[in-house]
Amino acid sequence: MRLAIPSETDQGLESMRSGHFGHCPYFTICTIEDGKITKVESVKNVEHDAVGCGGVIDFACTLNLDAILTIGMGRPPFMRFTQAGIDVYSERMYAKVGDAANAFAAGKCIHMRLDETCEH
Repeated sequence: MRLAIPSETDQGLESMRSGHFGHCPYFTICTIEDGKITKVESVKNVEHDAVGCGGVIDFACTLNLDAILTIGMGRPPFMRFTQAGIDVYSERMYAKVGDAANAFAAGKCIHMRLDETCEH
């Protein structure tokens, strides 16, 4: 499984998580197999101000993702990802990417619901 976590830096599992999907500077992509993180890569996100929310969504969809683990996400990205077959999960306890990724790998994160999305 390929999981994207919106991140503030390109420091992989040591990066701090970004508070909102659309404006994150990077995505930390974790490959998870049998409950373990087997590969980590950092991918620079496109500039939200240049391409808008739709451009960020389009870019993320090119990363061959199975899921996104986010703190917050607006309704339009949530709908587009779920329609594209990319599962959206929510986790708000861990500030560090590695801690959140390990919680996900251990099955401790839940699917985000539509009513949990931001209204913008």
